[in-house]
Amino acid sequence: MKKLVYVSLLLILCFSGCHTNNQSSESESDLCCMPTTSQESRFLASPQTLGEAENNSSNQSLGDMVLIPGGEFEMGAKENQFAKPDEFPVHKVYVDSFLMDRHPVTNAQFREFVEATGYVTTAERRPDWQEIKKQLPPGTPKPPDSLLVPASLVFKSPDHEVSLSDYIAWWEWVPGANWRHPLGPGSSIEGLDDHPVVHVSWYDAMAYATWAGKRLPTEAEWEYAARGGNNDYIYPWGNEPVSAQRANFWQGNFPYKNVVEDGFQRTAPVGSFPANGYGLYDMAGNVWEWTADWYHPDYYAFLAQQVIALNPQGPETSFDPMEPGVPKKVIRGGSFLCNDSYCAGYRSSARMKSSPDSGALHLGFRCVKDID
Repeated sequence: MKKLVYVSLLLILCFSGCHTNNQSSESESDLCCMPTTSQESRFLASPQTLGEAENNSSNQSLGDMVLIPGGEFEMGAKENQFAKPDEFPVHKVYVDSFLMDRHPVTNAQFREFVEATGYVTTAERRPDWQEIKKQLPPGTPKPPDSLLVPASLVFKSPDHEVSLSDYIAWWEWVPGANWRHPLGPGSSIEGLDDHPVVHVSWYDAMAYATWAGKRLPTEAEWEYAARGGNNDYIYPWGNEPVSAQRANFWQGNFPYKNVVEDGFQRTAPVGSFPANGYGLYDMAGNVWEWTADWYHPDYYAFLAQQVIALNPQGPETSFDPMEPGVPKKVIRGGSFLCNDSYCAGYRSSARMKSSPDSGALHLGFRCVKDID
């Protein structure tokens, strides 16, 4: 019973994990999403294709932010090998111009925010059982108090081959793990100022963005920016397969053997790999990144009914057929734990989701800003 309660707690508090590519991670749903009222956003420039945007842009940057020129693109999977059902159908989208952080928010940047505001992250707070049980089946017993402590998810590589469907085998709920102590008590971020901050929930990311006068990107903005000005690219760098020279990802047999060809066991300093066509770093690998949108597997099908979706803001409500009672936000970009055998999350169209109160060792964010 104690193990069952422990797993139940993980399902609510923890990142959902990736899923093997040889089985669908979604189930069919008859639910239909409705757009938010902000979908009627006005244009800041005449519609143009991604290629035209690339040609017309000076690719200028403003400090740590890069100008992403507005334009039209085809959102969704360009290939079938690794794509999941929720990456289809491909549909036309237009986004206005915006500014985007050149790289994920770093430990140094997040520390500045915390020191200025006194903010305490989700992982540093004791979980509220009254809130947790609202997302669990009625009658679920309360976990032992030893589990209801400030904690976060830490990756622990097993020493032997395990089933790729059993993510509990490599994720551990570690008391005391947070952005300051990424591996738990005794660990620190000393010397990691230029690494992406991790163990941040969606709420933490939103708090930082508000403080910085920015916001989180929509899912459409994120994918548009990730393609770097080329609508036909599968990855931010093009259509060539991922390699240790292109991104921070898992090389070897996941999750028990990492040969570390890229030189990084976990996160890498931001900007360690080449930028994409817009001058953005780490749009593939390193850490997953929060977006503003709620997750729903049928949202793309709704958008595809329109001639072109204008600045889509995501569905009004969330639904994940794997965990119907748990609202999820979309995360993008993959992480240092992704590889082709398990989680090809470094593809520009790849989608994953996590509950907004979750944090993990491979989950961070970057911000965007509107252009007035």
